Amino acid sequence: MTRRQLLGIGGTLALTAATGLSTAAALSRRPAATGAELRSAIPLPPAFRTPLPLPPVLKPVSTSGGVDRYEVTQREVKMEILPGVRTPMWTYEGTFPGPTIEARRGRPITVTHRNELPVPTVVHLHGGRNTPTSDGYPADLVLPEGWPNPADGTSAMHQMADMSGTDGMSAMSGPSGMAGMRDPRAVVTRLTRDYTFATDQRSTMLWYHDHRMDFTAPAIWRGLAGLHFVRDDAEDALGLPAGAREVPLMIADRAFDADGKLKYPALDPSLRDRPGVREPYLAGVLGDVILVNGAPWPVHEVDAARYRLRILNASNARHYELEAVTDDGRRLDLVQIGADQGLLATPVTHRSLPIAPAERYDLIVDFTDVPVGGRVRIRNRLGSGRTRDVMAFRIARKAADDSRIPPVLARDMPSWHRSDAARVREFAFRAGRMHGRHGWLIGGRPFDPARTDVTVNLGDVEVWRLIADVHHPVHLHLVGFQVLSRGGRQPLAHDAGLKDTIALRPGESAEIITRFDGYRGRYLFHCHNAEHEDMGMMANLEIG
Repeated sequence: MTRRQLLGIGGTLALTAATGLSTAAALSRRPAATGAELRSAIPLPPAFRTPLPLPPVLKPVSTSGGVDRYEVTQREVKMEILPGVRTPMWTYEGTFPGPTIEARRGRPITVTHRNELPVPTVVHLHGGRNTPTSDGYPADLVLPEGWPNPADGTSAMHQMADMSGTDGMSAMSGPSGMAGMRDPRAVVTRLTRDYTFATDQRSTMLWYHDHRMDFTAPAIWRGLAGLHFVRDDAEDALGLPAGAREVPLMIADRAFDADGKLKYPALDPSLRDRPGVREPYLAGVLGDVILVNGAPWPVHEVDAARYRLRILNASNARHYELEAVTDDGRRLDLVQIGADQGLLATPVTHRSLPIAPAERYDLIVDFTDVPVGGRVRIRNRLGSGRTRDVMAFRIARKAADDSRIPPVLARDMPSWHRSDAARVREFAFRAGRMHGRHGWLIGGRPFDPARTDVTVNLGDVEVWRLIADVHHPVHLHLVGFQVLSRGGRQPLAHDAGLKDTIALRPGESAEIITRFDGYRGRYLFHCHNAEHEDMGMMANLEIG
């Protein structure tokens, strides 16, 4: 890959700044990747030697009163990511990924988070049908011990000068970014916060991660992410692969310094005052090490049988196109049975599958015809060099398999039609210049927590048309949606089912349809390229 390709849109933005080209002209180059790649300064291990770790399942501290209660401490630990190297990580309960929460549909849970990190945090259950108070709004901080109280409802994570007289754009363009904006609705707690979830949603795999305004990207990069499953009786009765043959896979890229620390181009490595990244990485930070469940290019022993793979792309900016390839070059079918928001109506078979940051896929891969001792590699068709490999499965033994893939998986899919829509809206996700600096905008405006961008009525069906300049994985809080079209044509095969994140490709438009039900209150929609999100690409959604 050339340096120009490697820098992708990061280099394009630098060119815009240096030459004064318009953003549109610069972006017309259609870079191959949105982001720039960090190079590790430490020798990297060979692929397919490290065993795949499985995240521990968190046990509730109480199950009384019909509510499962959990406790999670956010703390820094040193752990082995690269073999023989200790890396400082920010963690939930001392592990990366954080511990998995297993919930049952209709049974409420409460998770008490305790912040023992050096900076404020916010926890968002991504894909959850959450009340506004437990959705992890970016200004609803949990302050650590000794952190100053925000003044007068300011959403700042620290005491800062008032940016009076400036609009959202000028506040974004300043050295402290959006951190000085005021949010009169922010709910700030110290040390702990209870997040309560009704679990009133379809069975699916969700994930939880930090969502602090301006600093989401580096916090996730340092390790603040974990899995959260919702189960129900209907799914249990399908006969899908289960137990040891259901494998969660959190894929994330990272880079490492010479001493084994995580490498990240933060303007303020303390993550206290100045948000943002150095200019080459404005479009997104890519790593040169592919981790799965926190291990580099791991291998997992399996039976010659069907396996259910629950896949999350937890990378900040890297997109993947996954395929399963045997040692003799044969590609195995990837049978998709679920998307972000649960099971599909019927299975969809792929030979390869694109997955953007924050997207999840529920897949069945059948290893029955792979000989014992054989290997199946999961490869990334969008990668090059070491980033082309993701992980491998090694077939250890023949075994009985009574699992199945039913022709009908779910009968509870919503039947929304374009004619049901109360209104159609259009949102452009684009780079912008803000008083001489770069940002990422929705509808030409950067995020302002005090501004309501969209107001919808509870229960209304709407169609949203989303337009992108470069890669933008767009995520809606609270609701799932269906993809109506891409570029005026039919959705792609991987758009099936109910989603909460859609990957927009450079220059692409897509239409989605959803019903805004569940709860009234303030929510968000935003790009889930975490660097874009931190640099303004979020908007407020008020459901009334």
